[in-house]
Amino acid sequence: MGGMTAVPPARRVLLAAPRGYCAGVDRAVIAVEKALEQYGAPVYVRHEIVHNKYVVQTLEKKGAIFVEETAEVPEGSIVMFSAHGVAPTVHAEAAERKLATIDATCPLVTKVHKEAVRFAKEDYDILLIGHEGHEEVIGTSGEAPEHITLVDGPEDVAKVEVRDPEKVVWLSQTTLSVDETMETVDALKTKFPGLVSPPSDDICYATQNRQIAVKQMGAEADLVIVVGSRNSSNSVRLVEVALGAGAGDAHLVDFAEEIDEAWLDGVSTVGVTSGASVPEVLVEGVLEWLSQRGFEDVEIVKAAEESITFSLPKELRRDLREEATRLLRG
Repeated sequence: MGGMTAVPPARRVLLAAPRGYCAGVDRAVIAVEKALEQYGAPVYVRHEIVHNKYVVQTLEKKGAIFVEETAEVPEGSIVMFSAHGVAPTVHAEAAERKLATIDATCPLVTKVHKEAVRFAKEDYDILLIGHEGHEEVIGTSGEAPEHITLVDGPEDVAKVEVRDPEKVVWLSQTTLSVDETMETVDALKTKFPGLVSPPSDDICYATQNRQIAVKQMGAEADLVIVVGSRNSSNSVRLVEVALGAGAGDAHLVDFAEEIDEAWLDGVSTVGVTSGASVPEVLVEGVLEWLSQRGFEDVEIVKAAEESITFSLPKELRRDLREEATRLLRG
């Protein structure tokens, strides 16, 4: 008797929704494009406008020049601040160099900045949960450096000291893992029972929604592919969330060609999502790559509807070239 041939399981893709661009990223990228249209190249951008390699390269081709520090921008030029926000000292540096500025800080990051300023005025010790060195954390810390202590995860809690345990509040970077942040908050509350929470959630709606979608598909997926750049905090978190939700394997890629075919060995279900700074064209590239290898059946895993939009920075409603010239002349 001949043995029966095993039928390989059907190959399918679980596609997370929502995924990709959030309202703050969309606003920031459009702001650079509009500035280039209105004022012509070059428009300088301090740091990557959003943490995505493809977006930065695309805007560079259109005439945006990305710099690390304000001092690199020629006097009398236009400079845009990235979606991650900047400290007040950066605004002061720009004024000293007579730069016309466009502030593309995400309004949800601005909200955290305002909370930091308010709690500092009320003389609270502020425990900022976030990753050391991340641009958003640097910007928020700069709003009240004398009052803010960075807490980089639950393991940091033991060494945190405050002046008055009854006058301490926590804030957070907007792009963190919700679960890890709450783990840190729980540890802080154990140490400081009087800890005050921010008036509203600091972790952005888009970060939360993308994590919920990945959790929903993680348990079913043998492999999760997250499209995003390695310096994108929310994209890196999606890989961690996928693994935590039970995915067999998870990887972060910028482009489809970075996928290793070996990852597909023994895989029948692939989850696909993208970070909040990733344009959909990159996800389409991954879906096409998978389709060519037999993963043609795509199911949507829907976690939430998103309808939030933000208006463009107010500075795009006036003539900044003229303003820059006037600043330069003094």
